[in-house]
Amino acid sequence: MTDSTAHGLDTKRLALIRSLIEADIAKRRYYGAAIAVARHGHCGLFECIGHGDAEGKAPLKKDSVYALFSTTKAFTNTLVYRAIEQGQFTLTTKVSEVIPEFSGGLREDVTFYHLLTHSSGLPSIYIPRPGMYIDRLADIIAAICENVHSIGKPGERVDYSPLAHHALMGEAVRRVDPKKRSYRQLVEDEILKPLKMNDTSIGVRRDLRARYHVPIFITPAPVEHLGHSNLGPNGAFEEEEAEMPWVGSYSTLGDMHRFAEMLRRDGELDGARIVSPALLRLARTNQTGEKPNELYRPLAESQGREPYPAYIGLGYSLRGHTIFPNLLGTLTSPETFGNYGFGSSLYWIDPVLDMTFVCLTTGVMERAANFDRFQKLSDLAASAAI
Repeated sequence: MTDSTAHGLDTKRLALIRSLIEADIAKRRYYGAAIAVARHGHCGLFECIGHGDAEGKAPLKKDSVYALFSTTKAFTNTLVYRAIEQGQFTLTTKVSEVIPEFSGGLREDVTFYHLLTHSSGLPSIYIPRPGMYIDRLADIIAAICENVHSIGKPGERVDYSPLAHHALMGEAVRRVDPKKRSYRQLVEDEILKPLKMNDTSIGVRRDLRARYHVPIFITPAPVEHLGHSNLGPNGAFEEEEAEMPWVGSYSTLGDMHRFAEMLRRDGELDGARIVSPALLRLARTNQTGEKPNELYRPLAESQGREPYPAYIGLGYSLRGHTIFPNLLGTLTSPETFGNYGFGSSLYWIDPVLDMTFVCLTTGVMERAANFDRFQKLSDLAASAAI
């Protein structure tokens, strides 16, 4: 090992990551980033750069708290894995067996496998009823069951689900829980406490508020995110009691690094077993073949490209074998898996390089710019592995 390497990471190449982020912030592409890159369990980069606001008045700190957006789905996936491992339902259980209101037509054949792989036949929706509050899970489930119906047979196509799939799974794990715990309490008891993720919460926990950077959308959000406290068009991201299993968690760089490390270690960290290696091996295997992700078809076509392969496992996004615009990079191994949040957050694990990557940012970017940003950062991280 030389002065420029540590734990299999080239420190000079890691420094390029900071330089790229600083350059992007200087160009006003976004406001700030907290980033961790680790290999073999050792962090080579753990830094906060920039601010949480456009004016530069709120510097990011190592204990800053961020909205995770759809990275929240990682926690919901994990609860589903645990329910399967505990015999509460199976991958092939029909969702209507657990949530009887979710019935009628082609919905009768939707299984938890279809929800995890985003191949249910339901449309890609951001809200089940225009103008509704989204911070109460019971209301969302009722609206889905009433308004969201199949547009195809389960398994025929891949439509990444911004909301419906993980709302249904969050409700399902609550209903089958022998202790009748809420979704929030399940996440706390089964994931956060065992992993000592003390600065992570479902809903904006009161003691985290002083460190929380409320998300600011650089371009308009696809829809409004209304909460019962009427705190504005994206007020749901400020609700303390919100339960949104698809988008409603909040965390720090350190906590998300612990979560990623648990996955790198096949479901265990510091003696706490969260998920079995057998389930994780299946979960990070491509379940959607070369089918395109219909949600991103318009993005690809606007760039003159063929639609991107979905490359989805059981809830995870995968790097896959084809080269196309990919948040998980193009230099990472095809087996790389992780989750991302709209225009803002990303974590991945490369089991071949034995590497973890976490990046939480401020200033929510539009989709194409976010893909470009994270592909570059992921490729820089992978290139540092030596």
